[in-house]
Amino acid sequence: MKYRSDFEREVEVEEAWIPMRDGTRLHARVWLPADALDDPVPALLEYLPYRKGDWTAPRDAQRHPYYAGHGYASVRVDLRGSGDSEGVMLDEYTPQELQDALDVIDWLASRPWCTGRVGMFGISWGGFNSLQVAALRPEPLKAVVTVCSTDDRYDNDVHYIGGSVLGIDMAGWSGTMLAFTARPPDPARVGEAWLPMWRERLAALEPFAHTWLGHQLRDGYWRHGSVCEDYSALDAAVLAVGGWADPYRDTVLRLVEHLPGPVRGILGPWAHQYPDIDRPPGPHIGFLQETLRWWDHWLKGADNGAMDTPLLRSWIQEPVPPATAYPERPGRWVGDDAWPSPATEWTERPLGGPAAPVRVRSPQQTGVDAGRFFPYGNATDLPPDQRAEDGRSVCFDGAPLERRTEILGRARVRLRMDSDSPRGNLVVRLCDVAPDGSSALVARGVLNLSSRFGRDRAVPWEPGTAEEVLVELGGTGYAFPAGHRIRVAVSTAYWPWVWPQPDDPEFTVWPDRSALLLPERAAGADDGRAPIAFAEPEQAPPLPVVFGEPEDRPERRVVHDVGTGEWALEVDPNYGGSRTYPDGLVYTERAREYYRIRFDDPLSAVAGSQWLIRLEREGWDVTVRTSSELTATAEHFVVCSSVEALAGEETVAAREWRREIPRTAG
Repeated sequence: MKYRSDFEREVEVEEAWIPMRDGTRLHARVWLPADALDDPVPALLEYLPYRKGDWTAPRDAQRHPYYAGHGYASVRVDLRGSGDSEGVMLDEYTPQELQDALDVIDWLASRPWCTGRVGMFGISWGGFNSLQVAALRPEPLKAVVTVCSTDDRYDNDVHYIGGSVLGIDMAGWSGTMLAFTARPPDPARVGEAWLPMWRERLAALEPFAHTWLGHQLRDGYWRHGSVCEDYSALDAAVLAVGGWADPYRDTVLRLVEHLPGPVRGILGPWAHQYPDIDRPPGPHIGFLQETLRWWDHWLKGADNGAMDTPLLRSWIQEPVPPATAYPERPGRWVGDDAWPSPATEWTERPLGGPAAPVRVRSPQQTGVDAGRFFPYGNATDLPPDQRAEDGRSVCFDGAPLERRTEILGRARVRLRMDSDSPRGNLVVRLCDVAPDGSSALVARGVLNLSSRFGRDRAVPWEPGTAEEVLVELGGTGYAFPAGHRIRVAVSTAYWPWVWPQPDDPEFTVWPDRSALLLPERAAGADDGRAPIAFAEPEQAPPLPVVFGEPEDRPERRVVHDVGTGEWALEVDPNYGGSRTYPDGLVYTERAREYYRIRFDDPLSAVAGSQWLIRLEREGWDVTVRTSSELTATAEHFVVCSSVEALAGEETVAAREWRREIPRTAG
């Protein structure tokens, strides 16, 4: 990593209150060139709920001063009801959030230090709302950089997958956001108003899972904010970036295929991180330089070749032994000028295995080796060797490959099957089986059987009736070497990623009437092309934060009680832990997620999270404790949550919730 402070323009930092049309004020931190009033610059907006004053401060210091030093006003705004901003936050991506963004953009464009042209960027939440705001077409917004984001809030987010409830993040992320929305603003920035502002937030709290589980089909709630509903609404220039280890990678493929305006895509080996951050898997790239070229072209009119790159640049991963982390993932960059690419061709392969029908019924703990849904670059994030998972599934192995086979895109599995229950989850994994028997996960897909005709409806399966279903797997760029086998593993469970249906179904699969469809990249497709390369990563100098000692506990632990048949997964999400900031703030964070299930009982599933947050500065000491737990009966989901907020020893709020939500599609 190269740290840059030798910028072409001197950087100043300002704090600002931005008024919304209803009188609410959002708090902003603005990095801008010291001479911007004399020589105005475009503005860049990152708009998040994750607290610029503490949680994202180290990351903000890496990039906002960098942009400002290169001639931009780089602005970090806390969403309404988060961080130091006024108001309350009731959910993700609400109409209010997007309306506020329009007001922020208009305010930025009207500043005397701004040229009137605005870009918007972000990762995850900030990448989501960048696309959503661009679809509203505010006149000053000319360009977007969206990283690890989604265009489909229902089927490619933290709530549902393939129409099935995401057990691992429906509960976990709702608990995380409960812990975020319960935190106070900082008196160092809002003054004595911090306590009444905090009380207002605490009074408005409602666990987000109540709303998310209330919409188990793709209805208007999910269509709002899903830009895939109308790609033609986006006319800003979009640079879409993702990583093969991130659950949102497929969005990049859809955006480069469907956006009508200027668009470019980059897919690397990365986790849920900006591609310049030194967390595995690498290799990392000069992401800030790449985005600076994008901004210079679209916001300053520079003729710098930003659109002379291939439409999509992708990292083809070489096979490696299965591991839960890789400092670097070997591979190479390839380029495609269109998507779908003429360099890839769909090939159909038989599943292999017996010609007679086979029965599939998996123990409920199938999925404990799935790895983290959101790989964050930690040591235990990625899926380990899949042999145990394969043993809990029915596997179909092809013959040893006679030649190297590369795929790029989203593989599909077509199954002729029947179910003995009207409800069920179908899970398909694609694995690379080495000659030593090790099994590396390449891609996977999920289908809630009741959503097989569309995510907007629930159609029960009629037992005794064979149907053909198509499961689309997550996208990847991967090279299977000669001598390896391609394995298709089919299961009826995938805990805790997928919440089990109340029945324990058995599927019948006809292998001879089923197939694997692979997007194979032609050998020699890249011959004669100029090699694709990126600069080495560079950032602004790091914020001098002192991180606390990590807690002495496993990051990810699986416990099997042989006597009861229960499997328990305990997870420390390890978002960065405790730390001390240069302004004197001492931030303490402890988080724990847990998942339990019995091998023979889908109704035994339990998913929960617990958070402790403490913020201390001289004369100020606050603590937030939250707990969230999701269980289910055959008829209802049951969500139990609590919040305790303390100022010193005084209880500011103590709240509890219990909601029973009817199971419809879930």
